[in-house]
Amino acid sequence: QVQLVESGGGLVQPGGSLRLSCSASRITFTMYTLSWYRQAPGKQRELVAAITSGGVTNAAESAEGRFTISRDNAKDTVYLQMNSLKAEDTAVYYCNAHLGPTVGGLDYWGQGTQVTVSS
Repeated sequence: QVQLVESGGGLVQPGGSLRLSCSASRITFTMYTLSWYRQAPGKQRELVAAITSGGVTNAAESAEGRFTISRDNAKDTVYLQMNSLKAEDTAVYYCNAHLGPTVGGLDYWGQGTQVTVSS
């Protein structure tokens, strides 16, 4: 069974930094588009950042300039470096791997890791 496992979440003060990691088992990331989403209590899940198989990145306006997504295909791992964290960044962060067309493609999700930004 394919599994994605996130790690690196925790409690951090405003202005601090965290690096999230997501690693896969039983798949190879090379050809997948990889993304980070987050969901805060009472809010809809939103896209934070994405990186294509070719290394092209895209980030939400709220993350632009503070968060950086990267990938290491040799380790089947995707990272999210988060700097200058704000209280409003508090959420459960999920990684996603997608392959193929929007309709009928493969789509995998991790279980999430909690990020709490608080003083």
